[in-house]
Amino acid sequence: MCTPLNPQPPTGPRPRVPPAHRGSDWMFGGVYGTVLASALLAALDREGGPYLPFQDALWILVTAVAGGLAHGYAHHMAEHRTDSAAHRWRLLVRALWTEWPIVAATVPTVLLLVLAGLANWNSTGVTAVGLGLNTAMLFALGSYVALRVRYRIGPALLIGLADATIGLVIIVANAVLK
Repeated sequence: MCTPLNPQPPTGPRPRVPPAHRGSDWMFGGVYGTVLASALLAALDREGGPYLPFQDALWILVTAVAGGLAHGYAHHMAEHRTDSAAHRWRLLVRALWTEWPIVAATVPTVLLLVLAGLANWNSTGVTAVGLGLNTAMLFALGSYVALRVRYRIGPALLIGLADATIGLVIIVANAVLK
């Protein structure tokens, strides 16, 4: 360490710095992507209208990719305005890449819709199953990440329950609005 008594920086290996996000970006992206998929699944369900599960799956995927890109770009622009141009590009690519959990979290819903299109399932059942699946995923994701960042089991399950509550709000909103 540089001090007035020792003006030279240490020459040994640098101490290992833990990853900055340690599950928080994964958690954010997973929750955000799952909530996004749930909200779009509920909104795209057209009772009485034509059911287009392949188109709905594509809309969910495109929206997740666009949302991830926008979120990564916004973070990049807010954090790296003064870096050199070449360094900014590398940081931009890294910022965009860290948003993959948003897209990954929508994949179960997308696959459910593709399966629904192939098997010719009805929209109401698919929406109910998808919203239930996503609510369970929110619970599991919240609990898992909380345990991973060293919460005890009780608080971790409460965090999972809080995340699942977001899914339940979407289910209730879907029932009330339709």
